[in-house]
Amino acid sequence: MSISTAFLPRRLQALWRSPAGGACVLLLASVLGFGLANSPWAGAYGAVAHWPLSLAVLGAQGPRTLTAWVSDGLMALFFLTIILEIRQEISDGHLSSPRKVALPLIGALGGMVVPALIYVFTTRGAVEAARGWAIPIATDAAFTLPIILLLGARVAPAARVWLMALAVFDDLLGIGVIAIFYGSAPCWPALGCACMVLAGLVAARRGGVVNPCVYGLGGVLLWGLCVRAGVQPTLAGVAIGACLPAPLARPGLNTVVTWGVLPLFGFLNAGVSLAGAHMGMLLAPVPLGVMLGLVVGKPLGVFGASMLAGRVGLASLPEASSLHMLFGLSLLCGIGFTISLFIASLAFTDPALVGAAKLGIFAGSLIAALSGWLWLRFGGRP
Repeated sequence: MSISTAFLPRRLQALWRSPAGGACVLLLASVLGFGLANSPWAGAYGAVAHWPLSLAVLGAQGPRTLTAWVSDGLMALFFLTIILEIRQEISDGHLSSPRKVALPLIGALGGMVVPALIYVFTTRGAVEAARGWAIPIATDAAFTLPIILLLGARVAPAARVWLMALAVFDDLLGIGVIAIFYGSAPCWPALGCACMVLAGLVAARRGGVVNPCVYGLGGVLLWGLCVRAGVQPTLAGVAIGACLPAPLARPGLNTVVTWGVLPLFGFLNAGVSLAGAHMGMLLAPVPLGVMLGLVVGKPLGVFGASMLAGRVGLASLPEASSLHMLFGLSLLCGIGFTISLFIASLAFTDPALVGAAKLGIFAGSLIAALSGWLWLRFGGRP
């Protein structure tokens, strides 16, 4: 699917075709959502974000609000496009060897372990805070991507691919943590059916089937079965991206995601209200542990594990990438917005602790975004 831009002025056409254009729109939409959530129109914004859209999916309760449908439904398309890009890089690009694929995976593992340890150390003695150890382990790919696109040539293509692969591995590992430590027992029959559908799609791809209806219907069914099984439904996007034949991977889907899905996601998810919050609250165990986990633990874990893997010969560093560049990208890994908010809602039943965790997530993600961008933009090294 391609979208004509002939009717647009030349400058807008250039902005439309530029990757940085979509990144700007996402950031503006996120700022607008945050601004409205902390304005006199917060009630109207909240009514839109929590607009009830309850619908049963294969006999199970599906997402219940507009925000949930975007986060759990439309964002599956975002992960689909990311997986398609990573597949291309594995085929003939910057991830074309096992050593190059190992680097983002090892970095993602380090970026989970160190933030969790920092959170546990920071909140030691606070029994009620213990269940929140996994809150700072996730990197939000939807918010890291626009920042590195805005940085343009300051981030080498291989380094950008490394960060996107790391963010995907990070999300997959985070979903695994949710399923093991925070989730209820899955619906095994639905999970079995999902595996059968996935196996059918793999067989269709190997059999040379290129009919988009087969993969479209299979993807919708797989998404519904993930909901029914109690599994994070965005995994369906990852699975379809892995199964989709190369001829069907067209740029039109990127356009829809870049200019539609991601701005809507940012607008609805960045609306964190800071009503009643003050700087002193960040020193409480939960928000401090979350913030330090994101701002300190994430870059130390990602950068440290990646460098160690390179030193011992387990992985190869991205081409044309300096250590200065990789450290800046590791700082951006501290943007842990969406998955972190989700884990916080599962970890705590006390609304006060959930609010405290959200404050730490917002502060930590903001500091990580600004520090990573400033490091890469004004650090003075290529």
